[in-house]
Amino acid sequence: MLADNEINRVLVVTAHPDDADFGAAGTVALFVDRGVEVTYLLVTDGDAGGNERTLDNTGMAELRRTEQTAAAKAVGVTDIRFLGHADGSVVPSLALRKDIARVIRQVRPDLVITHHPERNYQFIAPSHPDHRAVGGSTLDAVYPDARNPYAFPELVKEENLEAWTVREVWLMGGSTPNHWTDITEAIDRKLTALQSHVSQVAHVEGFADFVKSRFAAWAEQAGFGEGHYAEAFQTVTTA
Repeated sequence: MLADNEINRVLVVTAHPDDADFGAAGTVALFVDRGVEVTYLLVTDGDAGGNERTLDNTGMAELRRTEQTAAAKAVGVTDIRFLGHADGSVVPSLALRKDIARVIRQVRPDLVITHHPERNYQFIAPSHPDHRAVGGSTLDAVYPDARNPYAFPELVKEENLEAWTVREVWLMGGSTPNHWTDITEAIDRKLTALQSHVSQVAHVEGFADFVKSRFAAWAEQAGFGEGHYAEAFQTVTTA
């Protein structure tokens, strides 16, 4: 794994608003505390989600972008980018790989955090089809697309985006994590970020307790001890 001092820029690639906050907001907050530059890239605007039925898709997309901006601010992220793909119908494609590879070459991250591309049969929620499509496409964009100057050559010729090698990927939501981040000191900021997604979580009774219990369970599995909270990832070395 990369040492802390080798991680200076991080790109978090997710399918929907709130995905980064459920999976990695505590870790992101700790990165920002250390001076790491973090960028969020959202493939969709989340216009097919939520419990606010008075809004059409356009209105929901605008609301969810606003909520994600507030959530990102809670953990110190200000660089947020949206690709605008249709929520609920994301599929692996060359077009999606190119969109993600473009941002990788723009941001030039040491580490990418994204969804696990495989279905989690132990806990189904992270296995939304959009999540799996984005996770797989992001891994393909990391290897081989972003590092290969002959992949999408127009990115070099027309946009002056030279090839870039991401050294490591952390996958969220899988059933076989091998790395845990102790987010105890950032759990309140993670909760604030999650509660910024009012259209998604305001109706959930006992939401804060649910979040704390879930991430306390990860901390126990990681061996961090009672009173701690953790986020879990599967790490992939790509360099």
